[in-house]
Amino acid sequence: MSNPEIRLTSLAHGGGCGCKIAPGVLSDILKASPIRNLPAALLAGSENNEDAAVFQLNDHQAVIATTDFFTPIVDDPFDFGRIAATNAISDIYAMGGQPIFALALLGMPINVLPLEVIQKITSGGEAVCAEAGIMIAGGHSIDTVEPIYGLVVIGVVHPDKLKRNSGARVGDKLILGKPLGVGVLSAALKQQKLSAEGYAAMLRYTTKLNTPGVALAEMSGVHALTDVTGFGLAGHLLEMCRGAHVRAQLEFKNIPLIPEAIDFAKDNVVTGASGRNWTGYGAEVELDARIESWQKNLLTDPQTSGGLLLACSPESEQEVLALFKQHGFDGARTIGTVVQGQGIAVR
Repeated sequence: MSNPEIRLTSLAHGGGCGCKIAPGVLSDILKASPIRNLPAALLAGSENNEDAAVFQLNDHQAVIATTDFFTPIVDDPFDFGRIAATNAISDIYAMGGQPIFALALLGMPINVLPLEVIQKITSGGEAVCAEAGIMIAGGHSIDTVEPIYGLVVIGVVHPDKLKRNSGARVGDKLILGKPLGVGVLSAALKQQKLSAEGYAAMLRYTTKLNTPGVALAEMSGVHALTDVTGFGLAGHLLEMCRGAHVRAQLEFKNIPLIPEAIDFAKDNVVTGASGRNWTGYGAEVELDARIESWQKNLLTDPQTSGGLLLACSPESEQEVLALFKQHGFDGARTIGTVVQGQGIAVR
């Protein structure tokens, strides 16, 4: 873990996807400006909090557009750039698409950060884009109070293979691609409690591209797909359930967790966003009486560059898990089942 003279996290009031506006507040904002007269070619938009907008060009092609940016979640500028870029590209994979190019979004306190630090941030983003096989073709920059970095990412998908977050069916299996706990680790880092091993784990998960999304688009048994970011597992699973008018039954013991995050969560080292998330949607989550507060906090823990979350037919479950393993996601797990009803139940 680097030890720069200026701690990037000290320049921001929050970090990573924990900076997201609370779900209840965001809902109220969006209600004030509903989108009307949507063209038929707009296959996905903001109506069900989809991960990206999708516009059909012809019978064989649809363009996917998304943007994501945030303040530092780590102090190392190169790592910050890598995490932000990985997180932004994930939304393309979460729609079953293939990214094709990106634009950079950069807001920096020019009088506070040395230019070489800013250059390391953008270099980190470029490194991840190169790994994804795309280029940064342009962008926009401004002088801001807090450091901000992210990308606009453009991708493509066949209209018939587009994966939305609203297609879950009763009887489907729920699979999560990455373990939870990134938000907890980021809180520990900001409190200077995170070990070098914990930081390495945090970096490993937040910079791993969700590449299985492209192959998942080819599978008819995959009915719904999204990724877990700032609203936590419970929040993004609720979006899936609301869109499909179904209920999710989770088995907490099957949810993959980052080991060091468990210890910190038990010591109540959590982000402020975790509590805001629960305030926003907790009424829709039924917790078993044996679920402890640390477990609840991990369910709402904001994930930066989190894992893919999908609903698939029982017949496709093993094929999906094998696909994740093929792409290096050995921690992917089946975490529950889709049943009739609404909301989430956690056992």
